[in-house]
Amino acid sequence: MDRVIDTAIKAADRATETLMEYFTRLSELQVELKAKNDYVTEADKKSEMIIIKTIKGTFPHHTIVAEESGLHGGNEWKWYIDPLDGTKNFIHGLPAFCVSIGVEFKGELVAAVVKAPALKVTFTAEKGSGAYCNGKRMRVSSRTFEEALIATGFPFRGKNYLRDYLKCFEEVFLSVSAVRRCGSAALDLAYTAKGVFDGFWEMFLNPWDIAAGVLLIEEAGGKVSDFNGGRDFLKSGNIIGASLRTYPELYRIVHKHLGGYKNGIR
Repeated sequence: MDRVIDTAIKAADRATETLMEYFTRLSELQVELKAKNDYVTEADKKSEMIIIKTIKGTFPHHTIVAEESGLHGGNEWKWYIDPLDGTKNFIHGLPAFCVSIGVEFKGELVAAVVKAPALKVTFTAEKGSGAYCNGKRMRVSSRTFEEALIATGFPFRGKNYLRDYLKCFEEVFLSVSAVRRCGSAALDLAYTAKGVFDGFWEMFLNPWDIAAGVLLIEEAGGKVSDFNGGRDFLKSGNIIGASLRTYPELYRIVHKHLGGYKNGIR
């Protein structure tokens, strides 16, 4: 297991060095539109290539599920990699972006790395060994729901469902201290694990957006589920992650408004 987390950290380190090189010369960056409001840059592609090469150098037969290049290989080990989560932030010079790597063994998440180089933070977790930020143990918050700072992401892949999302947003917003939208689901989950945010929810995400963050929260003592209280989040893309004090009420509100959505369909 040490080889797995060490390789994930090494891959993230190498990839973020490249991302920071591009980040210092954004005016030269080539940007492509994958779909409406969904962008990819040469930095994404190069970062992903570096991560895959690093993983395959140690584990040539492991499965890799990559955002830009799809599926590689195939066995009971599966790596979910997002080479640049927060691409829109990156393009505009906002430092809230990261590399996210989550590792699954026989269907169970066992290792995670989220590295945000411009913020100078690295989040890591191993199954059963806790979650850490820059080497320091993390725990989810203990604030009440009324005191909570909640993170979310707008459903840009599901704008047809904005009305129901906004009803959910309104009830959460009126119930807690404040709501934030960071623009990187991986960082939202990581900062929930750290106790900065008390909870997070979002719709229609991809597995590489959230795999690492799920383990970070659970190893920090929090709870993660889909909108119906199950563990279908990697498939549906619908996720709630929160501290134990925040989760019950956040789940109640999200389930009330969005619990009928599954795999983008209601």
